[in-house]
Amino acid sequence: MTFPSLSVASVGRFSGHALFVCIALAGVAWIWGAMSVHLSGTVFLTAFTITAMAAIIVFGIRFYKRRLGWAGLTAIAVVVGVWYQGIAPAQDREWASDVAHGVDAEVDGDLVTLANVRNFTCHDSTSADPSWEARTVDLTELTSMDMLTSVWDNPDIAHLLVSFGFSDGQRVVFSVETRKEAHESFNVKGGFFRQFELILVAATEEDIIKLRTNHRQEDVRLYPVKLNAEQRRDLFMSYIGLGQELQAQPKFYNTLTKNCTTTVYGLAQVVKPDIGLDWRLVMSGHLPSYIDSLGGFDGAVPIEKRVHLAQITQKASSYTGANFSAAIRRSDPLPSLSMAASDSLN
Repeated sequence: MTFPSLSVASVGRFSGHALFVCIALAGVAWIWGAMSVHLSGTVFLTAFTITAMAAIIVFGIRFYKRRLGWAGLTAIAVVVGVWYQGIAPAQDREWASDVAHGVDAEVDGDLVTLANVRNFTCHDSTSADPSWEARTVDLTELTSMDMLTSVWDNPDIAHLLVSFGFSDGQRVVFSVETRKEAHESFNVKGGFFRQFELILVAATEEDIIKLRTNHRQEDVRLYPVKLNAEQRRDLFMSYIGLGQELQAQPKFYNTLTKNCTTTVYGLAQVVKPDIGLDWRLVMSGHLPSYIDSLGGFDGAVPIEKRVHLAQITQKASSYTGANFSAAIRRSDPLPSLSMAASDSLN
């Protein structure tokens, strides 16, 4: 049995149709996601139905007038793009209490005065006594920088906190977060489609870490990072710059491209301009192994053991004294690695 041969022109037409269909379907799926976040009820149904019908008409035109089909698809993309670009980030919404204020700062030589440092007293995972404070730190007394990862569900995904310690006992934690409105809760789809603004929160360890360890019971791990004095100062000031930038011009959070980890990657380039991109910047639960591969930790400790020893949730939850920061850094042994079921490599 013989089969008719396909000409180069036939293959080209088929490939063109296939490419058109793939782009059209992907575009309709993206439009559905964006509209479902920003529109609701009959407005959403009407807008999406009109868009889908336009795509079907353009799809039919494509089989008779190929260039006209591409032109129609482009026109749909332009119209939707103009609408989407009109969704602008803002500063003046009714924010959830824990992200009511982003950090701002005034710099006077070595002295940095931070405005809106969060120091809430939490009663449980959802209620707290709010307190926003001003703190002045001396950069010549900046002595340490710790990275903390916090896992709440999927061990491949972690929230990143960075804590700076000063010789006078002060500690300031920076956290890049979604800025939710009072009626909102985080969702991944909204994080992709401009539902949430980006905010830089500065907080005390007693607030932002204790919330995660003692009240949310998240898997929190603390890693002292090896930086010299100049690098610590540069990284601290890069956070200050981000806070000032967001105060001047709000930006949107993005689940994939502008989140707590990818934003910190940009800040870290101030310290190490040639730092490489890595899949662990997206799968942030694996970030400690990435930092380890860059030589960012002191001592030749296997990463599995380092991850195990970094666990602080048990220490924090069992401590009731006044010096929370010292308690989570105490070096008394944790249960053996074989007994800690959750201590797989993050």
